[in-house]
Amino acid sequence: MPTTKTTSKKRSPVDRATDYAEQVAAGKIIAGPSVRAACSRHLADLKRPAKDRLVWSLDHAGRVYRFFENVLRLNGGEHEGAPFKLQPCQAFILGNLFGWRNADLSRRFQTAYIEMAKGNGKSPLAAGIGLYGLIADDEPRAEIYAAATKKEQAQILFRDAVAMVELSPLLSAQIAKSGGTPVWNLGHRKSGSWFRPISADDGQSGPRPHIALVDEVHEHKNALVIDMLRAGFKGRSNPMIVEITNSGVDRTTVCYQHHEYTKRVVTGQVKNDTWFGFITDLDEGDDPFEDESCWAKANPLLGVSVTLKYLRGQVGEAKGMPAKASIVRRLNFCQWVDAENPWIDGDIWRRAEIEPEYFEPPDVEPVGAIDLSGTKDLTALSLVWRDGDKFAGKVYFWTPADTLIERAKTDRVPYDVWVNEEHVIATPGRAVDFAYVAQALADIQQETGLRRVAFDAYKIKYLEKELDAIGCEIELVPHGQGFYKSAAYKDKDGNAKPGGLWMPHSIAETERLLSMGALTVCKNPALTFAAASAVTEMDAQENRRFTKRNSKGRIDGLVALVMAVGLALEGADKEAEPGIIVL
Repeated sequence: MPTTKTTSKKRSPVDRATDYAEQVAAGKIIAGPSVRAACSRHLADLKRPAKDRLVWSLDHAGRVYRFFENVLRLNGGEHEGAPFKLQPCQAFILGNLFGWRNADLSRRFQTAYIEMAKGNGKSPLAAGIGLYGLIADDEPRAEIYAAATKKEQAQILFRDAVAMVELSPLLSAQIAKSGGTPVWNLGHRKSGSWFRPISADDGQSGPRPHIALVDEVHEHKNALVIDMLRAGFKGRSNPMIVEITNSGVDRTTVCYQHHEYTKRVVTGQVKNDTWFGFITDLDEGDDPFEDESCWAKANPLLGVSVTLKYLRGQVGEAKGMPAKASIVRRLNFCQWVDAENPWIDGDIWRRAEIEPEYFEPPDVEPVGAIDLSGTKDLTALSLVWRDGDKFAGKVYFWTPADTLIERAKTDRVPYDVWVNEEHVIATPGRAVDFAYVAQALADIQQETGLRRVAFDAYKIKYLEKELDAIGCEIELVPHGQGFYKSAAYKDKDGNAKPGGLWMPHSIAETERLLSMGALTVCKNPALTFAAASAVTEMDAQENRRFTKRNSKGRIDGLVALVMAVGLALEGADKEAEPGIIVL
């Protein structure tokens, strides 16, 4: 019978899970808040009364340890063919998943959510769990699945398992491969069990998984794959789904839901004895770009599979390329970010924001920029005041009233709340009424002396018509939103005007001003959302423009702000810029 472990001071040396938990609790192993909480949970569970009917079985934990270290072989690079020597955090994860039992000795945990930084061995660990379930978990006709949204993604984890079989004489003698190249099935002859990749695009129905391994959960747009696998649990006595992932960017996904739920479970806010979690997050206030001491929290295998040299290189590149900062934070330091490749670092943007009641632009004439909309986007008008080397910006927003609630649900953005709080103005109809915008321009001109407004050609003729109707004289200056400079043009009176404003230059200058603390902005949640959502794309000459196609939300307000900064700097830099002038 398995050993029941409670509070004995003299412990068998195989209790590596509890050793890890105690060292984390004592501060001897550096760990982040969610790992500390998971360790505290484990230690507290050891002291729970017998009526809770949970058993800590060293026999079951030791058995899986021996399988990993005596049977499995790693693959790839310098680790090719090496025994799978478990690191302390891996022993903690495996010990919990296989050592904790219910009173009838069935497995306690049915779900494991594991979120760790890149390079910390998630896939080999999951592949090993799958192989253990295939041949060593005493389950006849076990079905083991490596699952993902796409078949190619599912094959990544499954290839690790195939390589482990090929490199282990003990496994290769018992497990048959089939499917040619690539291998698509591992079969255990003795138990009639199999291990296969599966994906949402397979169209397969009715899997009855003993163990399901779900890879890169942050890439799952919905819970389709997880729900499909979980539906088959009813036919199994010891089912388990293991979700492994990096941190992500989309807080509407099943991954973020499970991320947040896991944090509540391990901290005790939610009681769920069947859910295990291991998230290697950072503490609030940790900045991995400035303090190396926090790196081990997100990288528990630092010095083993992840090197200081590698992380230093990643951080160095991220500091020099703001667009990479988000990727490094997410992949290497387990931080959820606002966009896959965001235009600006969130901390830099937040430092620039000033609450409306404290926003006082300089007493100088501003310039403006406008980004007009159709029926779905927001129309945005920005003002930028320049006082020497200091800049201040403010953005006004309009949106169609008739589709407000519908778009709030579709975009998952609280447009209705923003309208109620007067951050955004709703105009009647299904499209923004440009008469309202023209009148706002006239009112702002009267108040501030505004004379020049940058524009993109989309729908500008409709705004010009409304401006003429109320007799508002404002010089409209072209500023394209693409890779190229705006062409020379003639105004509505036939006067020749120079072109030359272009988005790549305006983006780079706005970044520079924000990074230097030389640009402040009047805080508006619609603008904050735009800054968090905006991403850029490059042409062959590495010129950048905003891309609405890849952005996570409406970015109109940010586009208008950047155009206004470009207009405010017009003529300040006479050096030739690369690019093409369209005539």
